[in-house]
Amino acid sequence: MIDQGKKSKTIKFSIILSIIISILIIIIILYFTIDVSTFDYLSQANIRYEFFIIAFFLQIISWFIWGARLKVLSHEIEKNFKISIWESTKIVIANLFLAAITPSMAGGEPVRIYLLKKDGLSVGAATASVLGERLLDAVFILFCVPIGFFVFRNKIEIGYIQIGLSVGILLFALIIFLFILTMKYPSKTKSFLFTISKKIDKIRKIKSKDKILDRINSEVDNFHKCMIYFITEGKKIFIIAGSLTILYWVTIFMIPSMLFLGLGLKPFYILSYSAQILLIVVIMLPTTPGSSGITEGFLAGLYSVIIGSSLIGIFILIFRFITFHFNLIIGAIFQYKIFKSVSSFSLEEVKSQ
Repeated sequence: MIDQGKKSKTIKFSIILSIIISILIIIIILYFTIDVSTFDYLSQANIRYEFFIIAFFLQIISWFIWGARLKVLSHEIEKNFKISIWESTKIVIANLFLAAITPSMAGGEPVRIYLLKKDGLSVGAATASVLGERLLDAVFILFCVPIGFFVFRNKIEIGYIQIGLSVGILLFALIIFLFILTMKYPSKTKSFLFTISKKIDKIRKIKSKDKILDRINSEVDNFHKCMIYFITEGKKIFIIAGSLTILYWVTIFMIPSMLFLGLGLKPFYILSYSAQILLIVVIMLPTTPGSSGITEGFLAGLYSVIIGSSLIGIFILIFRFITFHFNLIIGAIFQYKIFKSVSSFSLEEVKSQ
């Protein structure tokens, strides 16, 4: 009960911290970017609210695309597992809340695993489905990063953006390397992770619990079996899931262009898509809860190159509400309906079922 209370307090703290940081950074950006030219433009511009509505719908559509991908992957791993697109989409929506308040959006993964198991999928298969999603996202982003850099090659002059992108790309490359290592040498991967775990224990001056080592062992085995299956027997489904991954990101990346059109600007499709690719690299870094503050800062640095500084604060305010705060609100509603709480879920619930 004490551990559960601590976890609940930690999640509540993450909720408050992520929201406060996000709002605070947006206010700071608004303070330093709104000027006379901002009001002059807004008073004369042809503001088209229908494009703001389209942006909201694109965000909602992306949930269903994600749900379709989860359905495809989970059904392929266990042929007898049946789930509707609406049911898989509800799983996705419920995961949005914890994903929005944890670094690298990692908090949503236990929710998806738990709910897939609740619907009849084994823990191993559910874990494999979620890891498959992560792999597809990582491969897509790594493939697109050179395009983003090429488009912005002469436009990124802000130091913190260059540093963040460099760290992000190195981390993604390391993740892909570990994926390949796990597929080819599962035993060596486990030995490597055990060594890392022991070194961390020495620093923290504690001894690893057997269940942590057992979890590392089982997760590596699950991942290895899943990926080998996809590469050998499940190529067709992996291609379908990959296509849904591309469609998902293309849909998400279109939101800024719709906001530009709503503000009476050109859509800047190529520049905006490239900026989104570079932004995702930074968002996936394990920094603040939900990457709050980091996202707003990088948005300002990347998009001020496209639309100038006078409108950047207004753009970030609308964009973050649609892609972050809206996710947080709807995700909290769905999570509460399922768990009767927005702060008590943990990975241990997966294993207790």
